[in-house]
Amino acid sequence: MILLPVLVALASTALAPACPASADSAASLCRALAASDSERFAEAAAEFERAAAASPAGDPKTQRMLAAAGNMWIAANQPGKAAIALDRALTGPGLLADQRGLALLDRARAAEAQGDLKIARKFATLAAQSASEDSFTWYFSAALAIRESDLVTARVAINRALALAPADPAILFESGHVAAAEGDPAAARRAWEKTIAADPNGPTASAARQALSLLEVPLTVTTAVPQAKDGK
Repeated sequence: MILLPVLVALASTALAPACPASADSAASLCRALAASDSERFAEAAAEFERAAAASPAGDPKTQRMLAAAGNMWIAANQPGKAAIALDRALTGPGLLADQRGLALLDRARAAEAQGDLKIARKFATLAAQSASEDSFTWYFSAALAIRESDLVTARVAINRALALAPADPAILFESGHVAAAEGDPAAARRAWEKTIAADPNGPTASAARQALSLLEVPLTVTTAVPQAKDGK
């Protein structure tokens, strides 16, 4: 997931379309956004960090650049670097409202990717307080709760996510996992069928088909031999 509020705010200050080769903050920011658009995530993260380092002292955009760097490090599958950048981003006053909530969520994601579920839960809880209307926040909380074997939290979180985005394939898919963990294969099947219907050709639908194939086939016929009325 890309930190859209952060990147949109930064994009309004970036140079375009050709980025200069200088080392100042604006040039690094321009290169970071270009790399992000091209899905060169590690390069984008490093450029966001350079832009933050070259920013004037006290510039509130510094924290937004660091939050964007953390998000890009997650996309680059480097959660350790993401955690460092996000911890720095969260210490300053530059992140407001949803920006802070999504940075907290990314910090939770970085911790979860490192296997630290306790820290992940801490930041996921904080993220829910700051970004309670963001469906992905609740989706992540549900997925994390499954890893924590906390089915009560998983159910509450996935219900919140579904209320906010009832047709989102990823959320529908995760709702199937929650139902399966609760021992309700019929509900899991319905959720995964809805996932496929929501995005038939997408990767989530493919995962849902695989999940469905692992469910027990519903019993539709009986193996009992009918007995004749005369008992023969």
